[in-house]
Amino acid sequence: MVTLAIYNLKGGVGKTASAVNLAYLAALDGYKTLVWDADPQGSSSFYFGVEASVKNEARKILEGELDLLKAVQPSAFENLSVVPSDLSARNADILLSELKQNKKKISSLLSSVKKNFDVVFLDCPPGISLLHENIFNAADYVIIPNIPTTLSIRSFETVNTYFKENDLDKSKLKCFFSMVDHRKNLHHETMNEFYKDKIFFKNYIPYLSDVEKMGVHQQPLFAFANSSYAAQCYRDLWKEIKKSCIN
Repeated sequence: MVTLAIYNLKGGVGKTASAVNLAYLAALDGYKTLVWDADPQGSSSFYFGVEASVKNEARKILEGELDLLKAVQPSAFENLSVVPSDLSARNADILLSELKQNKKKISSLLSSVKKNFDVVFLDCPPGISLLHENIFNAADYVIIPNIPTTLSIRSFETVNTYFKENDLDKSKLKCFFSMVDHRKNLHHETMNEFYKDKIFFKNYIPYLSDVEKMGVHQQPLFAFANSSYAAQCYRDLWKEIKKSCIN
C-alpha cells in the first residue's frame, strides 16, 4: 500500500481538488483506492457525497473507539472509498498530544487497512502541527501543490526547512504547480526558476473554471467534464506521479 499525502502549509492552493481527482484516476487504473479526509472542512467528503456515519467520527478514530476500516464508506465510483471528515477533526492535535507514541498514530491506523487498499490519499488541512508530523511520518510521499507565487513558494521552502530541522525524510517531498494562470508573467518566471532545479513535477494544473465547478456538481472533474483540458492536465499529472511514486 502506498500512502500519498496531499498537503501544503497554505490553504487555497488546490489540495482537495487534486486529492479527489488523482484518487479518481488511481481507482480508474484499477488500484483499490482510499481517500482519508483529514480536514475538518470535509471538502473531499462533500465532493464524493459521503458523510460521517456516527457523531464525532474523526475523534473516535483517533482515540481508538472506532476502527478506521469501519469508518470507510464506498463512493459512487468503482475501486474508490472514503473516510469522511467532520468537525471533530479540528481537535486532532489535542487528541494526539494525549496519546502514547503520538507521532505514529496515523501510521498505526493506516497499517490496519493496508491489506484492503493499494493507494491511500490523505487530504490534509493546512498548517504544521502534531497532526501534520503524524502525516509526514505515515506518508510514503508528501505531494505539495503550489501556486507559482512568492508566498506559495515560500511556504514550500518553510516545509522543506522543517523536514531538514526535524530529521524527516526530504525525499518524500514531491511538488507540482497548481492554479497556474498563463496570463501572469510571475507565474511563468516562478515555474521556470523551479523547473531548473527539478524540484517540481513537469506537469501542472492550470487555473480553470471546470475545476471550480466540482463544488457545483459535487463530483470529481471527470464525472462532468471528462474531455476537458483540465481533465487532461490531471491525467498527465497522475501519469507522472504514478511513475515516480507507485510503479
